[in-house]
Amino acid sequence: MDNRLQMLTSWVRQFPGFENADVLPVSGDASFRRYFRAFKKGTDGSSTSFIIMDSPPEKEDCAPFVSIGSHWHQAGITVPQIFEADPERGFLLLEDFGDQLMLGQLSPDTANTLYQSALDELVLIQQLPAPPDYPLPAYDTALLNREMALFSDWLLEGYLELKLDNIEKSMLDTTFALLRESALAQPKVTVHRDYHSRNLLVLEKSGRPGVIDFQDAVTGPVTYDAVSLLKDCYIQWPEERICKWLENFREQTLAAGLHRADRDTFRQWFELMGMQRHLKAAGIFARLAMRDGKPRYLEDIPRTMGYLLTASKRQPALRHFHDWLTAVAVPRIEELIGPVPGQEHLAQ
Repeated sequence: MDNRLQMLTSWVRQFPGFENADVLPVSGDASFRRYFRAFKKGTDGSSTSFIIMDSPPEKEDCAPFVSIGSHWHQAGITVPQIFEADPERGFLLLEDFGDQLMLGQLSPDTANTLYQSALDELVLIQQLPAPPDYPLPAYDTALLNREMALFSDWLLEGYLELKLDNIEKSMLDTTFALLRESALAQPKVTVHRDYHSRNLLVLEKSGRPGVIDFQDAVTGPVTYDAVSLLKDCYIQWPEERICKWLENFREQTLAAGLHRADRDTFRQWFELMGMQRHLKAAGIFARLAMRDGKPRYLEDIPRTMGYLLTASKRQPALRHFHDWLTAVAVPRIEELIGPVPGQEHLAQ
């Protein structure tokens, strides 16, 4: 048993009903956080499961999770209730939402219902004010630039070992500038920032999704979380289904007063926002493999690059970027990782 697991076990056993609890691993994620499950014994002999988050304070500050989670729970969002918190040591005792990730429950038959419930929840999240004790950071120029730089630093020059010349660097700068300006021009809402099928759970007793991994929430573009969900890096859907879900979401957010965009404007925001997110995600997947020893994320790079190819092909202003992806980056990815889909297709 590692030192932090010993500390965590001792911590949870101080609470009534957990005196002899065993702490069982559930999962880790793309960060340094880990999750465990423990069972609380009731006076009637019953047993109730809880989740314990281990968030090493030198790696991950769990204070934002506590502030945002408490605020969203009080506002009626389906996030886990926080029963005990020790931010200084990075331990949290949480409501257990189970193990049924939305990703594992998605099929062509279930997708409409699951996506609509996720979009309904997202509209509620977008209307929330910031927590009173934690002003949400802005999705500003500096953050957008840092995220897109991950693509160049970790995927292109890092994992793919491409040597970019000045012309290529200038082309990337121009691409990043267009995507940045589009993002900054969108109406601002509360953004979960990682709202996708691995961070939503299907709950047995509710038609609403359980929402997790919200600690990086910011104030930012109205289409960002819709991109995370509908152009998910872990599963892909036909174009016509994405368009229908997006238009439903546009109408819902329009009715909520979050923007005044018509169908074409909203779709263009969504397309360019998707490119920014997929640049970031491809870079993060490469970083997870290279820096953090998590090579399984490499398999998600081809799908993510496929989204970039499809979206950039639709943008006349990004023709040079699209041609460069096609001629340089994609062949190298296919050589080192696997085939890159050229268009959106039916999820298998």
